[in-house]
Amino acid sequence: MFARLPLYLRLVRMDKPIGSLLLLWPTLNALWIASGGHPSWQLLVIFTLGTVLMRSAGCAINDYADRDFDRHVKRTENRPITSGKINAWEAVVLATVLSLIAFLLIQPLNALTKELSVVALFVAGTYPFMKRFFAIPQAYLGIAFGFGIPMAFAAVQDHVPLLAWVMLVANIFWAVAYDTEYAMVDRDDDIKIGIRTSALTFGRFDVAAVMLCYAVTLGIYVGIGLTLGFGPLYWLGWAAAVGCAIYHYTLIRNRERMPCFAAFRHNNWLGGALFAGIAAHYAVTSF
Repeated sequence: MFARLPLYLRLVRMDKPIGSLLLLWPTLNALWIASGGHPSWQLLVIFTLGTVLMRSAGCAINDYADRDFDRHVKRTENRPITSGKINAWEAVVLATVLSLIAFLLIQPLNALTKELSVVALFVAGTYPFMKRFFAIPQAYLGIAFGFGIPMAFAAVQDHVPLLAWVMLVANIFWAVAYDTEYAMVDRDDDIKIGIRTSALTFGRFDVAAVMLCYAVTLGIYVGIGLTLGFGPLYWLGWAAAVGCAIYHYTLIRNRERMPCFAAFRHNNWLGGALFAGIAAHYAVTSF
């Protein structure tokens, strides 16, 4: 088992933390806003570890579901299951164990948070199969990646206000933007194997669609900032996020593989900029 540990770590993408960060930023945004900038350290630990565990479980299930497709995609042909280094059943067992650990983490929290975690688990577990028939599976991914938002509000406030759902909508558009950039990398392979992605659905309007999704996401955060009366530091973070989106346009406009992948990875900075603005606002106003 210990000899296979590096393979298991690759299976759950521990060597690629970008996915965990894309889940973590919106969750932290929600925790900070729900708690007025003062989330407890217990909640920070629970949601941070839970985010990493559920992302890891999702990767294992994704590779299990895509094991017959990945061998036809250059970028994924050497993944542990596809290459035969790990059995498919091992991925299912590992995903189940990680999900159970994540569920144990939230046991100290209220009933509503636990109920929402069941929904989150269902969405995360079914996302990999959306690529078979859903034209824009990235929208479903946005729900899976953003369900920490309503859970965070539930954990802090014991209810889920409208604001949480608005933030989840923003996350859906953000996920469509960055995962379309990701899908643009595999466009040719996805055409051959028949997987549906937003990059194929949007066709020649893919770049415009990505930028429109960024605009909607950042526009929603304008509304959030105005509604909550955020100060200059928040808007500085928001402006930095806008700068990231503009930079991504320069990377994806020619639809080249590696620049598109670089744009996807750079979304960590966009999400981090938004969180930095939120955290900085509350840090200043708390004095």
